[in-house]
Amino acid sequence: MAQVVAVYPGTFDPITLGHEDLVRRAAQLFDRVIVAVAIAHHKKTLFSLDERMDMAREALADCHEVQVEPFEGLVTAFTAAHGGTAMVRGLRSGTDFDYEFQLAGMNRALAPQIETVFLAPASQYQFISSTLVREIATLGGDVAQFVSPVVLARLQAKLGKGRA
Repeated sequence: MAQVVAVYPGTFDPITLGHEDLVRRAAQLFDRVIVAVAIAHHKKTLFSLDERMDMAREALADCHEVQVEPFEGLVTAFTAAHGGTAMVRGLRSGTDFDYEFQLAGMNRALAPQIETVFLAPASQYQFISSTLVREIATLGGDVAQFVSPVVLARLQAKLGKGRA
């Protein structure tokens, strides 16, 4: 019997506890989950691709059915190339739903064989976003409750001990 593979794409700049929660939930539903870290040429990221991939691997080291891979281009093409039949997307709010619903429709038109699966993070993670974590850390706020210790250490190293 073939493995059911899901892809969870994102920039993960940095990976948050909300992202980790979704990956762990997806790992309970699928045989294998690929965390697809976007090269993200269109975005100015705080962390390099290698740093973002390393943080994801370290934060999810206990999830043996999860692998972390870089991707560029269409996520539907990446998913198909890696044998994926599902794409995992996180929903934190109604605003997320509007955008993600539209994206899912476009992805279905591009690759009808790939299903989009929406997952909501646990309530304590619903307000966390990488953008807010970066902003709070850059301004010297404490983000320890939003990211794993390995990510916090990377933020502190990148921004200086007095921040993050």
